[in-house]
Amino acid sequence: MSSAAETSSRLRLVVIATLLGSLFVTLGVRLYYVQVVRGDTYQTVAKDESMRKIILQPARGLIVDDRGVPLANNRSVVDISLDRAVLAKMPTADRATALKRASQALHLSTSVIEKKIRTFRGGTVEPVPLVSDAAANVWIPIQEQPEVYKELVVNTSDTARNYPAPGGVNAADILGYISSITSAEYAKAQASNDPTLNATSVVGRAGVEQTYDKWLRGVPGYRAFAVDPNGQPIGGEGGEEIVQPQAGDTLVTSIDSRVQALAEQQLNQAIQTARNTVDTKVTHRKFVADWGAVVVMQAKTGRIVAMAQQPTYDPNMWVGGISTRNYTQLQSSGALLSRALQAQFPPGSTWKPFMTVGALSAGMAGSDKLDCSSGLMIGNRNFGNFDGESLGYIDFGEALAASCDTFFYRVGLHFWNQYGSNPADQNAKDPLGAMARQFGFGTPTGVDIPGESTGLVGDRQGKYAYWKQLKNYYCGVYAKNPTAWDARDFCIEGNYFRQGDAANFTIGQGENAVTPMQLARAYAALSNGGTVFEPTVGKAIVGPNGTVIQAIKPKVVRHVNGSAGAIDYVNNALIGTLKGQPAQPFNGTLAWKFGGFPVDQLGIRGKTGSAEGGVGKSSTGWVATYNKDYVVVMVIDQAGTGSGSSGDAVRAIWSALYGVGGPANAQTVDPKNAIFPNGIPTALPKIPADGGLQPAKGTQP
Repeated sequence: MSSAAETSSRLRLVVIATLLGSLFVTLGVRLYYVQVVRGDTYQTVAKDESMRKIILQPARGLIVDDRGVPLANNRSVVDISLDRAVLAKMPTADRATALKRASQALHLSTSVIEKKIRTFRGGTVEPVPLVSDAAANVWIPIQEQPEVYKELVVNTSDTARNYPAPGGVNAADILGYISSITSAEYAKAQASNDPTLNATSVVGRAGVEQTYDKWLRGVPGYRAFAVDPNGQPIGGEGGEEIVQPQAGDTLVTSIDSRVQALAEQQLNQAIQTARNTVDTKVTHRKFVADWGAVVVMQAKTGRIVAMAQQPTYDPNMWVGGISTRNYTQLQSSGALLSRALQAQFPPGSTWKPFMTVGALSAGMAGSDKLDCSSGLMIGNRNFGNFDGESLGYIDFGEALAASCDTFFYRVGLHFWNQYGSNPADQNAKDPLGAMARQFGFGTPTGVDIPGESTGLVGDRQGKYAYWKQLKNYYCGVYAKNPTAWDARDFCIEGNYFRQGDAANFTIGQGENAVTPMQLARAYAALSNGGTVFEPTVGKAIVGPNGTVIQAIKPKVVRHVNGSAGAIDYVNNALIGTLKGQPAQPFNGTLAWKFGGFPVDQLGIRGKTGSAEGGVGKSSTGWVATYNKDYVVVMVIDQAGTGSGSSGDAVRAIWSALYGVGGPANAQTVDPKNAIFPNGIPTALPKIPADGGLQPAKGTQP
């Protein structure tokens, strides 16, 4: 028995020893794994637990005009954040007290603070932003009592975007605005290891702020410091690490703030004048004049000198986040729509010069005379001339100056009968539509501001594409309601290009739709002999040390495939728009606005247009003018004729560009009073190593 007992005891000891041995082996393996295999990871975690990191946002790059005048810069602000690590170490009751204390100090509800904590996308050691650009009466008490507000972090930076509006400049549709990075953008930045973006970054949302965002945003830095178990900073040598942020690059633009301010003022004044003028033609009420736009472009390069619109908004509204009320107001007012780039409307008679180039390039002659009758019957409809005017047989030049519709109806019918008598053949030759596309209509201009519209060339191809896009909808309406005759006609024959369509096409009506930017670019091509540019606002990207990182050169899209003689003919003819016609019983449509102006000396040409606005609406007025240097295009919706609504404003812009002054009937050019006395600036403003700006040589700030 004793032998059996001894055997049993030995077995128990063996089992216990085996268990202890296994335990020590497991512990050893675990220690090896923790200390060797995952040692670096756990050291990092431990270090993170004892470190706090504050992201130092970079100063966003400046946006300046052609002389170096800031259109967008930065200002100093105080931001207040919440240190989650400090909050996490507090007992539940103390945590609730801390949130309530922060709520009272920051004038935020606890639910808002909790939501900001919950939705914050930054790392675990980054403070959660609560208030940006805090008022002095908010941040001073917090900074003076760190022992009370130990969960709050006060940080001063020079990163708040500011739009200083030099000379009253708005330029919102050019500059755009900024807002906080979205979850999707942050995730993409993390996936691509983009060092320029973090959870609290702001990014450009419109205008050049968006287009050139990757240069403007800079590279963030950080301030890391050790903390004790209570979350308080630990002083001493090596207790803090600072990586300074890298400021963003400067965007030099071709915008001139003086021309921009003038364009904005003149557009606004023209709209206000229209709203106090009665429409005696259509509504017999005061003009609505609900929106307008103006573009000033360099004719030889496609660079934008000014671009303005109404309605507009203050881009400073977006800094630090926009309120729901303000955002709703912007949406309802239409201020967020870039009228120069996105408003698409029939161009009216401003279209006729391009039809003339097309007609002359396709075999007609400038001396060909057609009847400018008071009306023209096409089918069972009378296509009338403006105000029933009848001028007899005139040539192309006279038709352009007088803006005779019936003359151009006959031009359209000439080519329709020659090439396309089958209305269903969308592939029939159409030299007028082809020429419109040569001048860049129907496609985006490629301007370096996002979101522009394509417009529409309302020829055979354009009408077919429009019908194809909407066919299923209208056919569906007709299928459900056989008495919906309009839907039936569109469904079955909406792609037909009939004689009436050809007539309307040549005077800029029908399906034609252009943006002010497209029209300005096309008139620049007339001015420079047929070169179509990609319009640009950006001129150069310049680093903080003054080095030119990237020059933004004018980009040629194409050269118009038309007769050079045809373009010359149109250029000569369009001087008549601004002058009287002593040999004829009519004046140019802008002559009553440009009387006494030195048109010949400055070589200014132009065309007006009044596009039908629909049943019960006043027409939309266009004015397109140009010379060898500039193009000035203005449009005001529901404001009547182009010359009546915009003629005075366009004249004022030309006067400032060249220093025109004196009595109205005998004005002269004085270069000393011109905005550009030495011509358009080509040199970049000097940006020294300290980042300060100096005007370009030969200019005044």
